[in-house]
Amino acid sequence: MRMRTVRYSPPWQLIPVLSAGLVTAVLTTTWVTVPPDRAAPAPPAVVTHRAAAAPDTAADRAVQLEALLGQHSVLAADLMRSRIRGDDDFVQAANAALGRNTDAMTDLVRRLFGDAAANAFAPQWSEHIVQLVAYAAALGDHDGAARSGARDRLVTFEGGLADFFAGASKGRLRPADARAAVAMHVQHLTSQADAYAAGDYAKADRINREGYEHTYDMGLALADALLPAADRAALRAPVWRLRSQLGKLLAEHAVLVEDVTRAAVTNTPDFDAAAKMINANTEALGAAMDTLFGPAAARQFQTLWASHVEQLVAYSAGAAAKDTARQEAAKAALRGFEGQMAKFLGTATSGRMSGADLTKALTAHDGMLLRHADAYAARDYPAAHDVAYLTYEHMFQVAQALADAFGATVAARLPQGGAQTGYGGLATAAGR
Repeated sequence: MRMRTVRYSPPWQLIPVLSAGLVTAVLTTTWVTVPPDRAAPAPPAVVTHRAAAAPDTAADRAVQLEALLGQHSVLAADLMRSRIRGDDDFVQAANAALGRNTDAMTDLVRRLFGDAAANAFAPQWSEHIVQLVAYAAALGDHDGAARSGARDRLVTFEGGLADFFAGASKGRLRPADARAAVAMHVQHLTSQADAYAAGDYAKADRINREGYEHTYDMGLALADALLPAADRAALRAPVWRLRSQLGKLLAEHAVLVEDVTRAAVTNTPDFDAAAKMINANTEALGAAMDTLFGPAAARQFQTLWASHVEQLVAYSAGAAAKDTARQEAAKAALRGFEGQMAKFLGTATSGRMSGADLTKALTAHDGMLLRHADAYAARDYPAAHDVAYLTYEHMFQVAQALADAFGATVAARLPQGGAQTGYGGLATAAGR
């Protein structure tokens, strides 16, 4: 099984100017607790040139919304696909992970709007998930009537969720705009499930990636509509925009590596499609480096990063084959990558992040992805999902540290504008 190495791409053209992705743990360095019977050590905090963690402000809570929405899209798709496959063990673990995300979403709504709003939101959001699973179950059972019924019920709950967000915005977000955005989210999830059930994995993965990006960006527009004016101004700072974009791409990297390593471990027919998506993410990260530092730096970054991905996949294939020699070779290659990438990023940050700190962060990232591969190969799906949850969070912390170290001068090189990039389908609302 071979992994196609990506080629260098043109400069970063597709950056939505104001999307973000910081989870609750980022600013407080508090990590999700893993049950002791399958403990996966939390990665070390990424050390930056800044001092203590910032307080949990309204703006911080708003960007948490974006990260949680993006994560919801990923976890919901995982759950739907496992139900289509009839993989009951994976279904249980995926459902638990999605439940954690739902609890975090509800808690965030409570902190933003109070108990009454959280109590109204929670059942609507949960029922939305129930109907997505019902839709996937109908696909797996080849039951057209049940599929149609689940789709009709999803339309009903789409309206309720959209009206909830429009009401919370106090007029800044029109119900029609909110309904269109939520409908697009559901369309992505149901369409990727349709393609997956039909065995069109390339289409399923393409739509799934679009769904993650749409839902992540939808969080921006919701934050921009829900926050007080004084807090919304923080979402336009160059460093904030850079942190949000790096978080979005790095978190997607973690998710897509997990997808391709799962396919490598099980040698399933969706491997090529998953590999294509991780290549596309690597190209996007390389294009980001082009915008920030120029084409020479971008080529160096993308070569290193693509090698990093290939070694993670090689380790996963070794885990599936119980080939410890191949696993050790991949781990040795990853240690080389960690040192080289730390040197590259240390130069890019003009020494504001030390090589030791960067190596520690990259080692933690690779270690979590290797633990995920081990757990998946052992069919310990709860442990695999626990590690995946931690990895998603860690990527946002790395993004914050890098953005702060790159500084405002570099961050200001990001494309300006906004409405043309989509805002998760809420460009009109975000522009008001």
